[in-house]
Amino acid sequence: MNFNPATKIFELKQFGEFGGVNPSVTDSSTFTFLKGETMEDTFLGQAEGCFLYSRHWNPSNKYLADALAALENTESAWVTASGMAAITCALLQLCSSGDHIVTSVTTYGGTFAFLKNWLPRYNIEVTFVDITNPEQVEKAMRPNTKVIYTESVTNPLLQVSDIPELANIAHKHGAKLMVDNTFTPMIMTPARNGADIVVYSMTKFINGKNDCVAGAICASNEFVNQLSNVNDGTAMLLGPVLDSMRSSSILKNLHTLHLRMKQHSYNALFLAEKLNNSGLKLIYPGLKTHPQHELHKKLMNKEFGFGGLLAIDLKTHKKANAFMRKMQDAGVGYLAVSLGYFKTLFSCSGHSTSSEVPQEVQKQMGLSDGLVRFSVGLDNNIEEILKKIENCL
Repeated sequence: MNFNPATKIFELKQFGEFGGVNPSVTDSSTFTFLKGETMEDTFLGQAEGCFLYSRHWNPSNKYLADALAALENTESAWVTASGMAAITCALLQLCSSGDHIVTSVTTYGGTFAFLKNWLPRYNIEVTFVDITNPEQVEKAMRPNTKVIYTESVTNPLLQVSDIPELANIAHKHGAKLMVDNTFTPMIMTPARNGADIVVYSMTKFINGKNDCVAGAICASNEFVNQLSNVNDGTAMLLGPVLDSMRSSSILKNLHTLHLRMKQHSYNALFLAEKLNNSGLKLIYPGLKTHPQHELHKKLMNKEFGFGGLLAIDLKTHKKANAFMRKMQDAGVGYLAVSLGYFKTLFSCSGHSTSSEVPQEVQKQMGLSDGLVRFSVGLDNNIEEILKKIENCL
């Protein structure tokens, strides 16, 4: 049955304590107790509904976490001060020295750097694989593998992960499947397809304004309680708390996410179909020529489309830079990293958001030196944007 995350969010009954239609913003770092015993119980995680200290929980962050859990069809969620904080805290909660992770070689550059360069300092090994090849994933599994980590749609090559198959492999080996769903909120619901943990950079589509940095971890009650445990919870002890004002702002923006994702997807599909006839090498999961097009159709919540990300391969960095400068001058959008903004953003991935990936690895994974990644905006007249892009080409 098709899942509708927008409906789940709108079914939440969240309103202000004093009659406001929006929940009140938490303006306190610490909270009072009527009895010392209640404070002690809260430290031990045994006082439901009580708040201790904002690094642990506060009402604003709890409201947003509840909405994200509804969005992702998980029992609970935890919000963080960045997407990288969500990824790193979740992985460090799952893994200790001597453990092993299997991950996609095609992934966000910051994530790649954490997995490749940072985790080995703590004797956590990582094997990078072609995540679209289940046999390669299976072969990489070890007795000490704790996590398979992937992105629903990978950055920047837009490969689609077979989440049910990856979940089967992970669970067969006693591991967890962790999925970054930043590119496809509403479109994909990884937890319904077997993912144990879903992470986000809320900076991107979920917030949609590029005016803050934030992240989220959506998972079971058990895992979120582990993360927030005062004695050994990674999120609690490393302290990447999200500011209450930002939580409240993101929560309001979340209620327009369904409209925005539909428009992002509509515009991206329009551009992809038209530009695909120009003879350029173009990557977009909504095109029938995409290797995982049918898989995407199988996994997606259909009314939200194929997403707002597409990529054009111009072969060389020099051509990519010239093209992007022309597009910015023509008013197509901005030459900038990040995505999910209401204006179109574009960058040459190998020299920006994937620059942490060594050149030889980029070549092995098929990342061209001239690949331009587009985050297509919410333009009302996408036909006019197409004309501008064609003129720049």
